[in-house]
Amino acid sequence: MNRVLRRVFALSAAGLLFTAIPATAAPSGGINDFSCRPSAAHPRPVVTAHGLFGNGPGNFLAIAPVLAGQGYCVFTPTYGQSVLPGIGGTDYVQNSAKEFGTYIDKVRAATGAAKVDIVGHSEGGIMPRYYLKNLGGAAKVNHFVALAPPNHGTTMSGIAELAKLFPGAAQLLVGGLCKSCLQLIRDSDFIRDLNSGGETQAGVRYTVIVSTTDFLVTPVSTSFLSGPNVRNIVIQDEHPGVFVGHIQLAYDPLSIGYITSALA
Repeated sequence: MNRVLRRVFALSAAGLLFTAIPATAAPSGGINDFSCRPSAAHPRPVVTAHGLFGNGPGNFLAIAPVLAGQGYCVFTPTYGQSVLPGIGGTDYVQNSAKEFGTYIDKVRAATGAAKVDIVGHSEGGIMPRYYLKNLGGAAKVNHFVALAPPNHGTTMSGIAELAKLFPGAAQLLVGGLCKSCLQLIRDSDFIRDLNSGGETQAGVRYTVIVSTTDFLVTPVSTSFLSGPNVRNIVIQDEHPGVFVGHIQLAYDPLSIGYITSALA
């Protein structure tokens, strides 16, 4: 395994060190600071949505400080901890979306912002779509930036491979305790219902960022959205030959560059 990949997996594992940190953790470098007030340059807070088996502080260990350093109010909640603290995204997506929506309302009330922007990774790139479509979220969100979201479902083998990267996650999958896992596979009732009647919501901008070397959310085309105000980005279209894996999307400088450009 080359040095870049070793660093990526080290960062992913580091996220698990945050398992004792709740969503309302003490402010750190402008992150999760409910006294933060958006500036004229960045009038909307950024709320992140982590991936399956992840948590907010770990999944956005690289992205959140960059955005905070640029002057954004950044919030990194952990949602859907249905079984073990710190292992998020395992509850039914509908429940996670309700929890996420409540958190967004808390951010809006604290910051005084009418709308937020969302940056989601993997499951966090699809879960907010339920919030936008079914829970009134479209009126509260300006821009949704999603990294490798399984918008049309992924393969079960991809979820199984992802589980191997997180201690304890494979046991949740095998034991049937991951309530969201079967919802995220291709042709599930959840996926069909979510995409029925159109994949986007009026008034919301969408940016989807994917990598052709993502072997967990497969096929890569499952991430693409169709509809107005959508931009689908394939990293290798502008950077041929680079390797950016599924987990790496949350830490790679190219990916982070696309995120900051989208939000600007």
